[in-house]
Amino acid sequence: MIFPSGNGSARLVWLPLSILLCLCGACDRREDRADLVFLNGAEPETLDPALITGQPEGRIANALFEGLVAFDAKGHPEPGVAERWGISQDGLRYTFHLRQDAQWSNGDPVTAHDFVASWQRTLSPATGSEYAYQLHYLKNGRAFQEGTLTDFSKVGVRADGDHVLEVELENPTPFFIDLCAFVTLLPVHVRSVEAAGEDWVKPEHLIGNGAYRLASWRINDRIRLEKNPQYWNRDAVSMRSIDVLPASRANTAFNFYASGQADLIMDKGLVPPALLGELRKRPDYHAAPFLGTYFLRFNTTRKPFDDARVRRAFSLVVDRKRIVDKITRAGEIPAGSLVPPGTAGYDPPPGPPSDSELARSLLAEAGYPGGGGFPVVYYLYSEGELNEAIAVELQNMFQLELGVKIELSRQEWKVYLNSMGRLDYDLCRSSWVGDYLDPNTFLDMFVTEGGNNRTGWGHPRYDFLISAAAAELDHGKRFDLLRQAEHLLISEQVPICPLYFYVGIQFYAPDRLGGVEANLLDEHPLRKLYWKK
Repeated sequence: MIFPSGNGSARLVWLPLSILLCLCGACDRREDRADLVFLNGAEPETLDPALITGQPEGRIANALFEGLVAFDAKGHPEPGVAERWGISQDGLRYTFHLRQDAQWSNGDPVTAHDFVASWQRTLSPATGSEYAYQLHYLKNGRAFQEGTLTDFSKVGVRADGDHVLEVELENPTPFFIDLCAFVTLLPVHVRSVEAAGEDWVKPEHLIGNGAYRLASWRINDRIRLEKNPQYWNRDAVSMRSIDVLPASRANTAFNFYASGQADLIMDKGLVPPALLGELRKRPDYHAAPFLGTYFLRFNTTRKPFDDARVRRAFSLVVDRKRIVDKITRAGEIPAGSLVPPGTAGYDPPPGPPSDSELARSLLAEAGYPGGGGFPVVYYLYSEGELNEAIAVELQNMFQLELGVKIELSRQEWKVYLNSMGRLDYDLCRSSWVGDYLDPNTFLDMFVTEGGNNRTGWGHPRYDFLISAAAAELDHGKRFDLLRQAEHLLISEQVPICPLYFYVGIQFYAPDRLGGVEANLLDEHPLRKLYWKK
């Protein structure tokens, strides 16, 4: 899942509270403060589970909807709508038994038919879900999504009555239960979606089955969540109301937290790295590694990045250590691979070492000796001081080492996601947070025409390796296939350039707020948060 933003070395300004409240669009919040107020990063692009690709949106959707299973505070799957399940010996068939008391927020029962209809909607080519490939693990799921199969009854999911869901997979998938907690597999109230059209995600129309309901959504101001009285486990939900605040500028966001107008910072990008040396000493500072990688994408459909030699040259001159030491400053590790080391025991291949001489030779072979004749290209990045600081640093590196000049193009989060999805860029910043504890969550998105590929790149050998790994039952052989694929991705074809592995940071008072626990998926379910007595 795409991690939204970051923050750089801009000086923190402590603003008067009256000015600060207006800057955040929140002058009226003092009159109606929620039980919990947290800073979530960028304004959500959408709340439709089928269309969500970013982490800020996913946090909210997981409060409004609940899947067959749900992540607990430690990032482990626990029963959700399904109270129990069974798995066949060959690992291909799952039988989920849905709880009788699961309801939608309008009082309708949640049934197995809702999951069938929701998954069909996500796989439907008309929906345009970039994450539909997460349902390709279903038998015939890919064929239906690609349009070569039109009869959905042949896809491996069916309802056996109202409270039993039968699932059949193409291949044994060891992480499938974890995947059932992921946002793309969340059910939606399909009848209300069809009735309201694109407006179904508005508060007056949205019907969910999660711990919270959508009470209001004021763009660039706040999203108000209220405890859902129809939720089957409502007695375990502590916070009666939650305000989700969008923020893209760290100075404003952190001042808002420091002034006491917010209780929790969830996005590391809202913390000023220039102050991390001092902030790390505070008791409300919490940091832990998680499965997230900051990297660059190259648009391989445009010159000059349609040439692998140019892409390799750019990758070879990036000083990753300088970026983490000078800019990010939170203990991030320079990334030679896309997959963070130790992901479910996976040992990624080493990336190519920095080599400016080889890079200049490759650029000359591609027709740009010393950078001569290199066209004007733009580096796309989303708003946020960290992203801007990294952009400027990369601009300097490419100029100094390759003799090429790149222009910088900053866009607001929603526009940036749209540009990247349409391949309307030359090279761009990107990031990925693992959706489940397996290296496949990073690697399968770069198959040819994958929904989250967003580079225009495709390679038959890569596709074969990812497909072979999915069908391989031997754990060691499977990881070997994935290592071969990743080597092709980061060292040979280079449609991407890894920069560093994330460190998750939250700010909250540990003696007051409970339920926020460090975990590798950076999952912090809102239904698990509570105020300590």
